Amino acid sequence: MRAALPWAVAAGVLALAGLVAWTVLGTGLLGVREVRVEGAGLVSPVQVRDAVGVSDGVPLARVDLAAAARRVGKLAPVERATVSRDWPGALVVRVTERTPVAAVPQGEAFTLIDRSGVAFRTVARRPAELPLVRVARPAGDDPDTRAALEVLVALTPQLRAELVDVTVEGLARISLRLRGDRTVVWGDATRGTDKARVATALLGEETDRIDVSAPDVVTFR
Repeated sequence: MRAALPWAVAAGVLALAGLVAWTVLGTGLLGVREVRVEGAGLVSPVQVRDAVGVSDGVPLARVDLAAAARRVGKLAPVERATVSRDWPGALVVRVTERTPVAAVPQGEAFTLIDRSGVAFRTVARRPAELPLVRVARPAGDDPDTRAALEVLVALTPQLRAELVDVTVEGLARISLRLRGDRTVVWGDATRGTDKARVATALLGEETDRIDVSAPDVVTFR
């Protein structure tokens, strides 16, 4: 009896461990009962839950958190997402949504783009706080969109205050339209800091057109 006792204890521990593992991994006792969404505003909680794609009752321990987060991250307004477990039966989805930095006219509507150029939302009215960017195809992989964003980053506060829109007709054909129907010929997106500095210095001149495409040799009329 004494010799068999350690074996019996070990067998009991293994049986208990197996029962716990089966309960956690093989049954719905500790399954998903709730998907809790935090940080969503542009997307609805229903959209996020649908994107998570985990059915009620699926064992919480078996949920692939990284895969669920990737699915949520494919929603256009979502910049990134994380998914975690909250025992005994909840998944917590934390969403960080994209922040618009410019609006692109598209017919009578406006497409909002973030700092990476990703187009993620269309609105009927232009948000007053956003600059206008005129490109043919707003997208994160579009060279014209990226060039326009580079120009916006380079602008001084004075130029931003006067800016009406940035137009990109080609990578070397970028121009700014300012208040008072004035135009700044920007050229390409290189040397943005120098171009912005020179253009800002000439804002006080009575001129309709400032050409800073070659910032070392500026022309205006």
